[in-house]
Amino acid sequence: MSGALEGLKVIDLSRVLGGPYCGQMLADHGAEVIKVEPPQGDETRLWGPPFDDEGISAYFSGINRNKRTIALDLSKPEGREVLLKLLEHADVLIDNFKTGTMEKWGIGYADTLSKKFPRLVHARVSGFGADGPLGGFPGYDAMVQASAGLVSVNGAPDSGPVRVGVPVVDLSTGMNACIGILMALYERNRSGKGQFVDATLYDSAIALHQPHAPNYFAAGLKPKLVGNSHGSLAPYCNVPTKGRNIVIGAGNDGQFRKLTQLLGKPELASDPRFKTNRDRVANRPALEAELRALTRNVDGESFSIMLMENGVPSGAVLEVPDVMEHPHTKHRGMVWEKDGYRNVGNPVKLSRTPARARSRPRHFGIDTRAVLAEAGYSAAEIDKLLVSGIALTEIRKA
Repeated sequence: MSGALEGLKVIDLSRVLGGPYCGQMLADHGAEVIKVEPPQGDETRLWGPPFDDEGISAYFSGINRNKRTIALDLSKPEGREVLLKLLEHADVLIDNFKTGTMEKWGIGYADTLSKKFPRLVHARVSGFGADGPLGGFPGYDAMVQASAGLVSVNGAPDSGPVRVGVPVVDLSTGMNACIGILMALYERNRSGKGQFVDATLYDSAIALHQPHAPNYFAAGLKPKLVGNSHGSLAPYCNVPTKGRNIVIGAGNDGQFRKLTQLLGKPELASDPRFKTNRDRVANRPALEAELRALTRNVDGESFSIMLMENGVPSGAVLEVPDVMEHPHTKHRGMVWEKDGYRNVGNPVKLSRTPARARSRPRHFGIDTRAVLAEAGYSAAEIDKLLVSGIALTEIRKA
């Protein structure tokens, strides 16, 4: 079955996480994505262990499936000429070079690419954008989590601020770049023109500040560290059981009444300290102490399911291996397997044109010859590019 983006051609110059994740999202849904690596390769090829049986790192593998893989030395004019040749039939270009790099090479969007390829959508993933007080600075997930305030709201009073345990900024920036690309392509149907998509880690991190930014704008509130609790909702906490911990939430008074009934202490719902959410937030420590005492002797996983069956949001605190082997994970198609490759699937589900794994992550430069031939280069011209080091099929040793 064809993917929703079949016929879309993407040249992906990006490395590490945000850009490659964007490219994989498009590739999963049928776009032809050609990953163009530098002579030294995407550095995440070396980020391990673990490595699979073909020597590809798990980190690289998680965000580079369904792509064809070539290598060019874009620091050389001849390499940039090859790139321009590839762009003649491309719809989308993704890059995450340091801002100004493409312009320095004479292939910036405004001055060159938009004129040579007026229908091209060029998406750039960067740390902070090209201008402004922080413009041009490099960006990595943890550092932007810090500078955009995410670290300051994550953690408990005893732990202090801590980094979010997954690269949420990189991943959300990749998603935002993907959304921007699709918006630009949709608009191109009307105007016939491409445009530049500017996706930054900084902007993406700031956009995640719910409810902290609205609370600040509405009342000047500075968030406090609340650990596993919630500043505006109670109960919303992680409690112990005789098995796994569980997280319990009650978004309204009805859910709280049901929770107290299932815990065997319905009188808590009429306690003046806990009657409304405002009361419960004001008396959060006392409420959470009551809950911990009541959950300590229940079986966490089964009680969590019982809560959800009765309309009370809950979740057992599972670890990554538990989640990846969970029956619902498999039911939702969130583990993909292909020729020995096994990884997280695509979360965007389309009814007629579903995403799928068509090829596993590939070795460095394995498609260089084929892609250049399809672009119109003769075998002799390809040999010349390989001999001169402009195109590569093996990683150039430092």
